Amino acid sequence: MDTGEIKGLAKKPGRDVYGMVLAELGEENENLVVLGADTMGSCRTTAFQKKFPHRTFNVGIAESNMVGIAAGLATCGKLPFVNTFGFLLTLRACEQVRTDVCYPKLNVKFVTSMFGLIAGAGGPTHHSVEDLAIMRSLPNMTVVEAADGFEVLKATRAAAQHIGPLYLRVGRDAVPVYDKDYDFRIGQGIILREGRDGTLIACGIMVSRALTAAEELKKKKIDVRVINMHTLKPLDRGKVIEAGKRKVIVTAEEHNIIGGLGSAVAEVVAEEGLKARVKRIGIPDTFCGIGPTDELREKHGLTSGAIVDAVLETM
Repeated sequence: MDTGEIKGLAKKPGRDVYGMVLAELGEENENLVVLGADTMGSCRTTAFQKKFPHRTFNVGIAESNMVGIAAGLATCGKLPFVNTFGFLLTLRACEQVRTDVCYPKLNVKFVTSMFGLIAGAGGPTHHSVEDLAIMRSLPNMTVVEAADGFEVLKATRAAAQHIGPLYLRVGRDAVPVYDKDYDFRIGQGIILREGRDGTLIACGIMVSRALTAAEELKKKKIDVRVINMHTLKPLDRGKVIEAGKRKVIVTAEEHNIIGGLGSAVAEVVAEEGLKARVKRIGIPDTFCGIGPTDELREKHGLTSGAIVDAVLETM
C-alpha cells in the first residue's frame, strides 16, 4: 500500500473503513457472517449485507439474542462479527457475552462504533464509558481500540485471524495518525514518537491528541515518548515496564479512568515496582451529560491541553 492510500484511509472515519474491510473479508472467507441489531447503517455493515444477504442477520432490537445466535453460529464453524452500540453489547448483553461466548472461548468478534462520548446528545444512557473495563474483566476476551481509519483496516483483519472472543472499538472521527505502513500485531503497542523525559500512552482518538500534546511539550523543553496502546488486553507489559523507567507516565483514553487503559497501565507499574508516577486522563468517575460530542470531550478533559497539564503537574 502506497503513502497516498495510507493517508487516505487514515483520514476516513474508522467505521467507514470497517464496513469496507468487512465486505472484503466476506469475499475471502465464506464462513464469515455478520449480525446486527437494527444498526446496519450506523455500524456500516450495509456493504457486506448487499454482497452477502444470506450471510447477514438483522435480529432487531434483541442484543442478548444476537449474542446467543452468534455463539451458536461459532459452534458450527462460522466466524460471526457482531455489531451494535457499545453500551448494548457490554451492558444489556453482558451475560451472554460472558457465559455464551467467553466461557467456552468461542470465536466471536464484537465490534462497536458507538462508544465513549460519541453518542453526544444521546446522553448518559447511550454513552459507553465503562465498556473497556467490562470487557477487560472477562476471561478469554481480547480488547482492541483503533486510533484511525488505517489502523481500523489493520485491526479488523487481525481480528478475523485471531482465534477467540475479541472486542473492537472503531471510531467515527476522522483523526489521522499514520502516514506509513507498519506491522500491526494484537498485544504489541506502537511507539509513534521517542522521548527521554516521560511517556504518553493512549488509545483510540486520544492517540492523535497525545501526539499534539508531545509537540506542545517539546516547546517547553520536555521530551516525551508516545505509545499507541491499541490492545488493552493482552497489554504490552514490556513497553509499560520500559516507560516506567522514566519520570512520568500519562495515560489517555475516551473511557472512565477506572478499569480501562489507565488502570491496566497502573496495575503493571504497581506490580513491577516501577518508579514512574502515573496520571490518568479520561472520564472522571461520573455520568456525563447531554450535548455535542466535542463539547463533552472538552468538558471532561479529553484534550491535548489536558495531557500537557497532566505532564507538567506530575513532573
